[in-house]
Amino acid sequence: MDVQVGDTIAVETERVGGVRREGEVLEIVQRAVGVTYRVRWRDGHESLFTPAAGAVRVLRSSRT
Repeated sequence: MDVQVGDTIAVETERVGGVRREGEVLEIVQRAVGVTYRVRWRDGHESLFTPAAGAVRVLRSSRT
């Protein structure tokens, strides 16, 4: 997945009735096993997020 700093990502819930989470990618951390993103979520908190296959979509890109 081509994600860059500044992109907005959406994480779909796996539970019925759950709410999709959206946030801005602040940093991309390359690790030996994969990629982790530091994300500022819409509710204001930040966390490190390692997505599972198919769990994340890029909604808006900061690229022009």
